[in-house]
Amino acid sequence: MGRGKIEIKRIENTTSRQVTFCKRRNGLLKKAYELSVLCDAEVALIVFSTRGRLYEYSNSNSVKTTIERYKKACTDTTNTGTVSEANSQYYQQEATKLRQQITNLQNTNRTLMGESLSTMSLRELKQLEGRLERGINKIRTKKNELLSAEIEYMQKREAEMHNDNMYLRNKIAENERAQQQMNMLPSTATEYEGIPQFDSRNFLQVSLMEPNNHHYSRQQQQTALQLG
Repeated sequence: MGRGKIEIKRIENTTSRQVTFCKRRNGLLKKAYELSVLCDAEVALIVFSTRGRLYEYSNSNSVKTTIERYKKACTDTTNTGTVSEANSQYYQQEATKLRQQITNLQNTNRTLMGESLSTMSLRELKQLEGRLERGINKIRTKKNELLSAEIEYMQKREAEMHNDNMYLRNKIAENERAQQQMNMLPSTATEYEGIPQFDSRNFLQVSLMEPNNHHYSRQQQQTALQLG
């Protein structure tokens, strides 16, 4: 079933009205956030509950900044030139702020590099010295961590290479012992030197002649028995 439509009027039940307020307020804040992110729009939202509690949202510096921009833009809504002038003035102010921030960052960078120190007071120099010392300590700590990790890695690699070297040495020693044992065994020619050589031709002759001899001897025995 789809969601049913509700009648847009004041909810009489206090509990239901409070629950609906919380749900709709969160949804409204979410929509304002999505509008500011998706469309890169400057959004300011102000909500007062029935109890007087303030809920606000702004994607700019503050809600007041957006309100001031709104006042400048609405000074004369009938005159488009006035609105354009107000917008131009606002962007000029923003550009001036950004240029000032860039200048401050450049000055800070120069002081960190040891430049433009003549205009600094003793207190500012002490503060700068403290900042530099803290930065150097962080750099040294990070450097020591990297050195420790590198040393640990080198030691691990050295141990692995030592193990591989020992393994190769053991294999070489085993091969040398096996070669020595093979050299100590008697040669094949010497071992079978006293065994008569096999001649297939003699074997065939003997094999063929033996049955005839036995047959001939049996015939002689039968002849002698008949004569007797």
